[in-house]
Order: sequence, then C-alpha cells, then structure tokens
Amino acid sequence: MSVVVGEEVRQRAEVYHGDEICQVKSKELLKEIALPNGLLPLKDVEECGYDRESGFVWLKQKKSFTHKFDKIGKLVSYAPEVTAHVEKGKISKLTGVKSKEFLLWITLSDIYVDDPPTHNITFKTPAGLSRQYPISAFQIEEPQINEL
Repeated sequence: MSVVVGEEVRQRAEVYHGDEICQVKSKELLKEIALPNGLLPLKDVEECGYDRESGFVWLKQKKSFTHKFDKIGKLVSYAPEVTAHVEKGKISKLTGVKSKEFLLWITLSDIYVDDPPTHNITFKTPAGLSRQYPISAFQIEEPQINEL
C-alpha cells in the first residue's frame, strides 16, 4: 500500500530525500516533539516529510525492517511506509508499525509520554490495549561534541 500524500500537503511540507538527511531529520523531529530519539530506527530511508500545519509525517524506506529494542527485548516491525500525526509528546494515527507480543504481531496506533513526565512511554493499539516501557529503552546516546 503506497501512501498518497496530497499535493496541498506536499507543498506545505518539509520534504527530504536520501537516508542520511532523513535519519538526521527524523531524530530532530523526535527531539522537537519530546520523544526519545531511538523510536524510529529505520534503514535505507528514501523520503521523509513533515507538514507542520497538520502535524502529518511520512517516512518511506526501501523495504520493511525489523528492529529489536534490546533493553526491553521487543521486536518492532516498520513497513516500507510509516505515517503518523505528531504533536508535543505524542504520535497518533500511526500506520506501518507493529510490535511482536508472544507469537503475534500487534499493530500500534499511538505512542505518547505522560505529562507531567513519569519516565515512561506508552504504546497503544487500535483496540485500546496499551503497554508502558521506560523511555530510556528507546533513547540512543548521541556522541558528545567537545568545544575548544
């Protein structure tokens, strides 16, 4: 299933092409909306876009990718196209992301942190089921830049 981004949205959006710049921009977006920078560990991203007016975000990668979050022992599958609406502390209307629970792949629809902060992040399914994990499980240590 290919995401159809309307021309109006595409004209308003910041759109980037290529893995290197899309990796940087996706981490910047996560930081901007106060979510952990390791939440979207995508590979070979071809295009990413963000329409600030509506909060709509899309990421297209060459093929689906499964990532294991070692700190919590969970497998998460990212489809070739991931879309969502974002706002401070929250991702909603998420498509293209599934988490493995026992032997089943469960679709995720919302991701959010509590306000006031509790150091937990909540993942919710379309059926309303949810599970919390420590935010630190999705945080990537960024290299420190030493200024002279």
